[in-house]
Amino acid sequence: MKTWLITGGCGFIGRNLVKKLIANDDANILVLDNLSVGSLNALREISELDVSDLEAGFNEEFSKLTFVKGDILDKEIVNFCAEKADYIIHLAANTGVAPSVKDPFYDCHTNILGTLNLLDAAKEFDVERFIFASSGAPLGAQSPPLHEELATKPASPYGASKLAGEGYCSAYYHSFNVNTVCLRFGNVYGGLSETKDSIVAKFIKCSFSGVDFEIYGNGNQTRDFIYIEDLISAIISAVRAPNVGGEVFQIASAKELSVNELIVEIQSALMRYNLNAVNIVDGEVRVGDVMRNYSNTTKANKLLNWEALETIETGLEKTVMYFKHNLGE
Repeated sequence: MKTWLITGGCGFIGRNLVKKLIANDDANILVLDNLSVGSLNALREISELDVSDLEAGFNEEFSKLTFVKGDILDKEIVNFCAEKADYIIHLAANTGVAPSVKDPFYDCHTNILGTLNLLDAAKEFDVERFIFASSGAPLGAQSPPLHEELATKPASPYGASKLAGEGYCSAYYHSFNVNTVCLRFGNVYGGLSETKDSIVAKFIKCSFSGVDFEIYGNGNQTRDFIYIEDLISAIISAVRAPNVGGEVFQIASAKELSVNELIVEIQSALMRYNLNAVNIVDGEVRVGDVMRNYSNTTKANKLLNWEALETIETGLEKTVMYFKHNLGE
């Protein structure tokens, strides 16, 4: 079986990927995470397997699912993990526009140097495929639909650091034959997102806590919301697709939805499950946010043989059901 190294594997996307790989029963999984957001218990909860914890040292054998506590800025730990890996799925990052605006230097240090550590390890140990989790942020303020041929114009430090990561992936592909693939994720939502403050998860949590939900701006800004299971399918397709080294792909639903329209859909899903509607309050526009954002996914459809299948209505319904089951009384 192939060994998948998943950085940030205790987070929202990482745990969903781990869960999918375990269900397929065709992979050994190595999770590298510094636990700044996720937890080892959260990883254990999604698997009936025992999770080997190598935090104490580097001398133990790997199991079906192995956890290493460490930071992507620690080259020794990165190399230790990469040496065992056939595939690297690099999800760990300082995420979000607002944190990057607050501290651009931390965002740069983590996202650029951490990615460079992993790419260099992939080169040294001949990793078969390196998947880099990017976003639409490198493209910045553009007229959608976003696609891979647009010139990059990041509007936030986060977008700049992700663009640098894409650049290093391209450089390591062309200079060192590292088989890199960059995936620009849309706005991801779904189960296992209880630690997230992204709009869907935060809105549903407001229903349970009874607190107001603040909209940044007037709610007319648009995004491309992709259900987590579709995203995981894209990651696996990017690992297995032939002849896609050095490529960048938009991974999204290819549908434009305003924040106001999204809120109507979430409120409807909450009401269907007898959950409280959420009170909305207006807030200030956030620095670095773009007004419109949705993707053209034709390239991924063609080269990865992938497309998003979940509708926003059914995806939100599944997400509300997940939160009710896990956060409800």
